[in-house]
Amino acid sequence: MRILLRTDRLFLGMDYAETLRLALSQIWAHRLRSFLTLLGMIIGMTAFMLVLSLLQGFKAYVDEKIAGIGSNAFNVQRFNFEDFKDTDTIAAAQRRNKELSFDELDFIRANARLVDKIGARAGNTSRDIRKNGETLTGVGITGVEPVIGQIDNVEIDYGRYFTEAENDNSMRVAFIGTDVAKNLFPGGDVLGNELTISGIPYRIIGVRVAKGSVFGQPQDNFVQVPIKTFSANFGGLRFQRAPSFTATAKAGVKMDDAVDEVRSLMRIKRKLEFGEKDNFGIVTPDAISGLIGSFTSTFGTVILFVPGIALFVGAIVIMNIMLVAVTERTKEIGIRKSLGARQGDILRQFLFESALLSAIGGSVGLILAYGLGVIISKIAIPTVIPWWAAVIAISVSAAVGILAGLFPAWKAARLDPIEALRAD
Repeated sequence: MRILLRTDRLFLGMDYAETLRLALSQIWAHRLRSFLTLLGMIIGMTAFMLVLSLLQGFKAYVDEKIAGIGSNAFNVQRFNFEDFKDTDTIAAAQRRNKELSFDELDFIRANARLVDKIGARAGNTSRDIRKNGETLTGVGITGVEPVIGQIDNVEIDYGRYFTEAENDNSMRVAFIGTDVAKNLFPGGDVLGNELTISGIPYRIIGVRVAKGSVFGQPQDNFVQVPIKTFSANFGGLRFQRAPSFTATAKAGVKMDDAVDEVRSLMRIKRKLEFGEKDNFGIVTPDAISGLIGSFTSTFGTVILFVPGIALFVGAIVIMNIMLVAVTERTKEIGIRKSLGARQGDILRQFLFESALLSAIGGSVGLILAYGLGVIISKIAIPTVIPWWAAVIAISVSAAVGILAGLFPAWKAARLDPIEALRAD
């Protein structure tokens, strides 16, 4: 009887704190049913946040790489992004676009006034490398000009990068990743030692700071050699091994102005008429970000739709359970209304219960998504859950709970107290 009178006082002068406490007590009183009710919301929120964290992690990785190269750096290459729209544009670009040459690089260097640094790189080659009977397979081999080290902001763990003299004289020196250093030189005596590529020895002059793996791909399993050495020993700079240029704008110069200057010089060198389409490509950080953004927005909308369905199903489960709760507590509602509880009090109680159920499910789902994201980041793909996404996740889950509980709460509030008291 004392419990009944206390419940009556709660509804006569009920505040939000008491409503919350009562909602928690009801959830705790039916722990198993509450857990089963939350399961759909937990799974849906975990899937939704995990997918979102993967998309955000991918975007953050791209932004980090662009920042690492420099926001004022851009690439001159044979093809542009637009050349890969479909098979027709690819075929047309292959016929139209010529491979870049060192004559064009020298022409840009001699005539550009807005470009600070520009250098060539060539690669797309993998080889087995050997040292004293040990063999590493499928190691990426690239040729670069020494200035690329400054343009790419290469972090050197120990040793040094190439010099112009080493490149000009096609010297057999190598700058390697930490995976190569650890596997071939476990004792740590790397600098000055040699490794063999296709039967040709190369003296190691430096090792880059470890970058780890990204999207399951190791970033430290590589060998760089001077580009003229690469040309002499790996079949020349043509086809897949054709060079591309990376350039930076001078301090105080807008990158777009430097890009326009390089484009004009390339068109002059290639004798393109006014209105004739470029037969080369220039890729800027904005173009890369825009491409990634369009990909993630379209792809993300599609893949977020599936866990969104799971959230919707979870909301339906909460609605059904709340309808069951209304049926079970019909007599209790009748007693409270007969003692003075208003429709708003009943409505608020059931809405609090459904919102709290959903918010708890969303919170658990968020914690699980974070934990799974940490594991995935360590073994494969970087994941990021920004703080605003966590706030939105909890808010949305609570809002879903309110919407799901709206009809059951309205039904409970509209019960006739006399008919409710007659319920078994």
